[in-house]
Parts: sequence; C-alpha cells; structure tokens
Amino acid sequence: MTKQSQHRSAAKDKPQQAAQARKSVNKQQQAEGTKAGKQSVRAGGRPTAAAREHASTHGGNRKSSGARRDQQHKGARRNQRAADSTAEEAAVGDRIVVTIKRIGINGEGVGYYKRKAVFIDGAITDEVVKAKITKVERAYLQAELVEIEKRSPDRQKPPCPVYELCGGCQLQHMTYEAQLKAKEEIVREAFSRYADRRELPLRPIYGMEEPWHYRNKAQLQLGWQQDKLVAGLYAANSHKLIDISECTVQEQPINEAYKALKQLMRELDIEPYDERTRSGSVKTIVVRVAKASGKLQVTFVTATDRLPQQRQLVEQIRTHLPQVVTIAHNIHKERSSVIFGAKTVILWGEERLPETLGSVQFALSPRAFFQLNPTQTVKLYDAVKEAAALSGHELVVDAYCGTGTISLWLAEKAREVRGVELIAEAVQDARSNAQFSGIDNALFYEGKAEELIPRWVQQGTRPDVIVVDPPRTGLDAALIQAVLQAKPKRFVYVSCNPSTLAKDCRELLAEGYELEWVQPVDMFPQTAHVEAVILMVRK
Repeated sequence: MTKQSQHRSAAKDKPQQAAQARKSVNKQQQAEGTKAGKQSVRAGGRPTAAAREHASTHGGNRKSSGARRDQQHKGARRNQRAADSTAEEAAVGDRIVVTIKRIGINGEGVGYYKRKAVFIDGAITDEVVKAKITKVERAYLQAELVEIEKRSPDRQKPPCPVYELCGGCQLQHMTYEAQLKAKEEIVREAFSRYADRRELPLRPIYGMEEPWHYRNKAQLQLGWQQDKLVAGLYAANSHKLIDISECTVQEQPINEAYKALKQLMRELDIEPYDERTRSGSVKTIVVRVAKASGKLQVTFVTATDRLPQQRQLVEQIRTHLPQVVTIAHNIHKERSSVIFGAKTVILWGEERLPETLGSVQFALSPRAFFQLNPTQTVKLYDAVKEAAALSGHELVVDAYCGTGTISLWLAEKAREVRGVELIAEAVQDARSNAQFSGIDNALFYEGKAEELIPRWVQQGTRPDVIVVDPPRTGLDAALIQAVLQAKPKRFVYVSCNPSTLAKDCRELLAEGYELEWVQPVDMFPQTAHVEAVILMVRK
C-alpha cells in the first residue's frame, strides 16, 4: 500500500424504487468517500501522489455519537410529524425510530426510514435507535443518535477518553470481533453493489491479535488549550485542538516522546504556530518509531525559516530522549492541509531511519511514506505474494510502487520487478531501499504506468504479473486499458477503498478476467478503514 488514503446500500424492496434510491445513494457515497479521502491526514489510508507524506495520523472524521439533550416540547410535535409524514416529507429536526442494518464505510450505522437510507453516527448493527434528522437529501437522511432502545451486545465503552471528540477512530464503541465482521460486510456490500457479485470468494479477514498501539508514526498539530500546550488533532467541524498525546492506537514510545517534547518546548519557551495571529513557530511535530529497533525520528515542521532555540532543543532531546536518532526541521510556510513543506534539514543524527519488514530493509527519510502498521503489512504483502504465485521466471510490474515496498517484497521470488511511480522523490527512496537491502532485480521508473506498460509491450516485453496499489480514487481508466492490452496472466489489486476496487474489478471481469479470491486485511483497527487484496486471472 503506497497511495493515499467509503459506501452504502439503498432501498431493497420494490425494484423501481430500489433502483432510483441506489442511484442517488451512490452519489452520496462518492461524496463521503471524497470527504474521507480529504481527511486522510487523520486517515489510515494511503496518501495521494500529491500528499503522500501527510496520511499518517488517524482514520476519518466522526461526530459525537453520545445521547443529545432532548427538547421535550419541540420533540413531541416532531415525533408526531415524523410518524405522519413520508420519508420524502421528513424534515431536519424530526425524530425517527430506526433499526440499524449494517455499518457504513465511515463507521456509521445504516438503517432505513420509509425506504430511504439513514446514516447515524455511533449506532451499531441490530440496534433500534431514536434519532434526530440533521440532513435531508432526495435519497438519504443523516441523523443524530438520541437514544438506544435496543442495545447491541457488541457495544462497549470506548477505552480512549477523547474518543467522542478526536475523530481519529470510528469504531472503538464496538468489540473488535464486531469490527472485523463489519469490515467483511463492507467489502461484500461493495462487490454486490458495484460489481454485481452477490456470490463472492471472500476469505476471512486478517485481524490483529492485539489491535491497540500499532501505529508507527504520528504527526500532531500543536497549540494552546488555556495554559496547556497540546499536541493532537482538530475535532470534527471545528478549530478546537484535541490533545491525543496519550493515543490508544499509537505506539507507546511515540506517546512518551510527545510528552517529553511538549515539556521541553515549554521549558525553552518555544511557541506553537497560531494561524489566526500568525505568531509562533512550530506547526506540527512528526514522530516515527522503527518497530524493529525502537529508534525514533523526530521532525519539527515550522512556519518560520528558523526553529527557535534550535541548539538548546537538540541538546535537550538528546539528553531526555536517547532513543531519538534523527532530529529534523521541515519548513512549511503556506496555509495547507499538507503537513510537510519542500525543504527538510537534518539538525542532528542519521539522515534516514533504518527499519526492517520481514527480510527487507528500508532507510526512511523524514518525509518518506511507509506503512503505518508493520504487523498487518506483513500479512497484506504475503497475500500479494501468494496472489502473484512467483516461480522465479516472471516479470512483475508494480504499477503504483511508491517507495518500493511491494516491489522489494516480491523481488526475491521474481526474475525482475519493475516499479513505476509518478513522484520523483518516492522513486529515489525506492532505489535507495533496494540498494539498502542489496536487491538488484528491482528497477524503478519515474512516470505513468499507463504509458510505460504499453511502451514495454511494444518493445516485446510483456509482464506476467501486474500489481496495482492505487489511491482511494481507484485505477485510472487509461491504466485499466493498458492492463487489458498487456494481458498479464495474473492481476493483483491492493485496495484501501472497497467501492472503487469493486468498480474497477467489474471492468476487468467484463474483459476476460476471473476473480479468484478477495482477502480483506484490517490495517487500522478501531477505524472504519479496510484494505483488501484480490487475485484476478486471465481466462
């Protein structure tokens, strides 16, 4: 997975009504998927080509799902109006009773009111809930959870004290077993809806034995909350910064590092940047831990050319955080959701953080993309390797190779691997990683796979296996055509968006490929995100 980093079902009864509702809900689902993609600074998904470096904090946004204050004198009238109205006449503020049928792609409960889909944050499958309508569209409603009339046995108290506020996780109120089941259903629903595959060769999802403290990188914004310096994420639809330096899904060494770094900034009077007043300096602190060694890489992102108290800060970090092996300074003056600016300077220590994944070694620069959950990444990449079924004689093309992680994972079993990536910096990282691991049969090309693959085919070089790992938007139409023209025996698709995966799969199924199996992988427990690997073979 090297790209950045969701969809629902509509009416099920009368065919004409169902078809119309599905068409409209599709538009909403696409909008939600776009929204989740834009929030990838919180997401576990892969970054886009333009913003690969900033998809490394948390999963998509969610609103508070706790019970809301009931205005009884207004509520009575609204309850009566909701009971008497059709779904088309439902209005914002109406109160409705909904049975939740499944979990949606953003982690919300999905039910139906008068044959219209209703999306309710915080509700769980099989629960009966009272909800207040907050948005009315032609094919769907959004509503706020007011009361749970029938509680699911899968509901639990979220372990994180700021779960309702942070927005980084969406499923902590569900048991982990229920989360895995919901994610399998999200994949199944996507193929049913977008690929017309109601019978799906779906394998059981790969979950985690310990689904907490797994994220190896965090990039948290800094700011003041009263007199307290906090490092965290902004609450949904607000400018309120929520301190998550004790995050339950981040590796514990990262949490400990943030506590120490905040204390050092206070002691040295280093001010966080304030966008409103344009005062202060430090926007973000990025901390990455190497799973294999426990070493840390720390990067300060500032809105100024200089990092205040730089010499003293470096000395104090070396004293109080001896596990830090790299201290870097990135300059990012522009107003942007992208975390990093173009210029990065190593203030002290190693230029790259050594990391190991299986038998492959990597050297990670501060801006380099790397999988956020190494434990699950091994499972994901082993599924890719199984799908590729390499014997040592194959030419493999890795069409969205990023920093080369999948290419290098497959190189040992292939004759040759050609990785293709549009971003020059990522290509250079891939080449460095190959050299660092001593792998000489993985070559990396800067450019578009949809242009290079046809060129290689014209030159008489036809790939045996093509692997794709695209951003959330799925495959470019030109790349699908390039794959069909190249006619690889095996086509392996790694996806962070089941909906676009199913849509792309439908096109390949129509052109002579068969779907052998679908393997979901839970890369980001406690969030609504789900990855999948599929194998398609040419008939």
